[in-house]
Amino acid sequence: MSQPPPLPKSSDDQTVMYIRVKRNKTTYFLQCLPSETVLQIKEKLQELLDQPVNDQRLTLLPNREILDDSKSLADQKVENDAVVALTLRKDDSEFEEVNIVRANDFYQSRETDGGF
Repeated sequence: MSQPPPLPKSSDDQTVMYIRVKRNKTTYFLQCLPSETVLQIKEKLQELLDQPVNDQRLTLLPNREILDDSKSLADQKVENDAVVALTLRKDDSEFEEVNIVRANDFYQSRETDGGF
């Protein structure tokens, strides 16, 4: 069997990684470096979503650990292809609950409704 291709390197020779940021039925694939802080990731998301960084919360799945803005991805054991849940601040200043719809959930719900 052949080996998967190595991850690309950045200009300063760090390994580039990808994380999957999920919210409801949407997944954002972000290219990042292990040395980037969570705040830097939120800034990337702000450009995509037009949501201020203070209104975003990132949670590492599956352990549901809330990521600290001031720490790097590497410091918080966020690895390549990690799944991170995005929740947004609601009007009452509380954050919404993590709500990620998986493809399996969709098919299971159709089966229980007597679908295909």
